[in-house]
Amino acid sequence: MQVTETKTEGLTREFSILVPAATIEEKVTVRLAEIGKTASLPGFRPGKVPMKVLVERYRAAVMGEVLERTVNDATAQAVNERELRPAYQPKVEIVSFDDGKDLEFTVAMEVLPEIAIGDLAKVSLERLKASAPEEDVEKAMQNLAMQHAHAHPIAEARPAAKGDMVQIDFVGKLDGVPFDGGTGADFDLELGSGMFIPGFEDQLIGAKKDDKVEVKVTFPAEYHAADLAGKETTFDVTVKEIKEVHKHEINDELAKHEGLENVAALRDAVKGRIESEFQQVSRQRLKRDLLDALDQSHKFDVPKAMLDNEFEAIWKTIEEAKANGTLDPADVEKSEEALKEEYGVIAERRVRLGLLLAEIGRINNIQVTKEDLQRAMFQQARNFPGQERQVFEYFTKNPQALEQFHAPLFEEKTVDFVLELVQLNDREVTPQELMADPDAAEEAPAEKPKKATKKKAAAKTEEAAEEAPAEKPKKATKKKAAAEE
Repeated sequence: MQVTETKTEGLTREFSILVPAATIEEKVTVRLAEIGKTASLPGFRPGKVPMKVLVERYRAAVMGEVLERTVNDATAQAVNERELRPAYQPKVEIVSFDDGKDLEFTVAMEVLPEIAIGDLAKVSLERLKASAPEEDVEKAMQNLAMQHAHAHPIAEARPAAKGDMVQIDFVGKLDGVPFDGGTGADFDLELGSGMFIPGFEDQLIGAKKDDKVEVKVTFPAEYHAADLAGKETTFDVTVKEIKEVHKHEINDELAKHEGLENVAALRDAVKGRIESEFQQVSRQRLKRDLLDALDQSHKFDVPKAMLDNEFEAIWKTIEEAKANGTLDPADVEKSEEALKEEYGVIAERRVRLGLLLAEIGRINNIQVTKEDLQRAMFQQARNFPGQERQVFEYFTKNPQALEQFHAPLFEEKTVDFVLELVQLNDREVTPQELMADPDAAEEAPAEKPKKATKKKAAAKTEEAAEEAPAEKPKKATKKKAAAEE
């Protein structure tokens, strides 16, 4: 076999490969002999078919099989001998071949870049920590008590007050005509809960049982139903029942409803849940800062095919957002050229970070185990209360579906690995500081272009860590275009 490297440019490699006719013929002969050991044809005993007959009967099919295997083997050999790592399946084109002649074909590919990992121990990051304020714990306890509340019809006739639950029938009308989704019967509505359109509940305060009330409200301009957004409507409401809501006391009995021994244990659990949420937010901000630091300190070329695929996935969602009117407001007035330039930067960052994390994971032998995938499956099942069995059955019948968790798990395990190496400086902050938009300061000056959404979009690599970064479509707005955190 003769391999000639015809192009080495950036990450592009091209080869011309020539396999002698004698090599092809030898492979064909060997394969025909293998078939002859078991071939059974009329007039011949099994395994005793003459080679001449085998050639007449099977040579054409065997030749196709041998050519395919030869091309694959020769390509793999050329790649392995040069220790190349193709970014995608190499593109093969047959230049010339006739039976009895040499096989000549070309191989073109993009290879993964050589990535020099910087000294991660020199990276310094700030990790925010927030404790649950007592007022937040108390509010959560009150909300929990409300979840266990019960309502009873009022003992004596009186007008409905804020905090009461009213049972109502209603018909919503736009320009006097009932609209879809605007009708309900025997609906229990807690006055002051904010469940309905702003202003609706307030107009029922003071109503009595059996009253008929015309409620006038204006739907919010951003309402999901375009035919109602910003429109003034009326609701014909009949108050059928007024109930007093009795909140459960915060006591040991409430704790037992939650599977805990006493109210002290319940309070500790509530505080723990709040602080767990804070830790998750802190983790996402820390991860984003880490990816920013890695992106700034590691610059290398990325395979064009990966970049093109990633950009196409993003741009597809941009076009969908344009079509359905959900494009980021900051992007609406921009030209297509400007948008493509901005999202091209995001796509390149995604691919680069994905390749970087993949390389860190590869050289440090970071693995996603079966146990990791199982835990991810159980977590997925918990996201569907009451349907856990169906989720388990789905993954049991489709074990390959577990692979959807592989790339995100690999990314998280790699990020955890890196965070063990960097310098972490803890800083206590208030919950408000923790939850604040870290880009808000950049957006304040009116003359300065908004960067927050773009940074958020580029802040996470999603499935890009170990696989081709464009394999999964993403959301459309900048806040979600590349990686909403």
